[in-house]
Amino acid sequence: MYELTPIDALSVGDRVSVSKTVTEADGAMYIAATGDFGPVHVDDDYAAGTRFGARLAPGILVAGICTSVLTSDLVGTLGVSIRDSFWFTGAVRYGDTIRFDIWIAAIDAENRTVDWQASATNEEGVQVLKADATLKFPRKKVTA
Repeated sequence: MYELTPIDALSVGDRVSVSKTVTEADGAMYIAATGDFGPVHVDDDYAAGTRFGARLAPGILVAGICTSVLTSDLVGTLGVSIRDSFWFTGAVRYGDTIRFDIWIAAIDAENRTVDWQASATNEEGVQVLKADATLKFPRKKVTA
């Protein structure tokens, strides 16, 4: 599940696609952990009166799922985030199944960085998230 993948095992164009249904439980755990009790996430009556018409999953929760797929299914856990940009391009409601498409866009071996990008779409094919980010990988250990 989580691999210690070195940077030299990755290639530009490597990609993964994973689908995940965003559940009420996902939202409840995120909201409890962060204190993000915005009414559009927790109050049915309030959310019904918004342009969305229903409660939404927190956008940063969806971004977190994206980065989890990145590390569990594509690049492993050695790299650490040094730059993250997310665009929340559509609403995600509890019960929506989101397809995350994630790929390696660039590798700078000298600086030990990997740029990755992602697009997430709902069941209707509407994009709900775009991402562009950079990971920094550790130096290789010197062996005697």
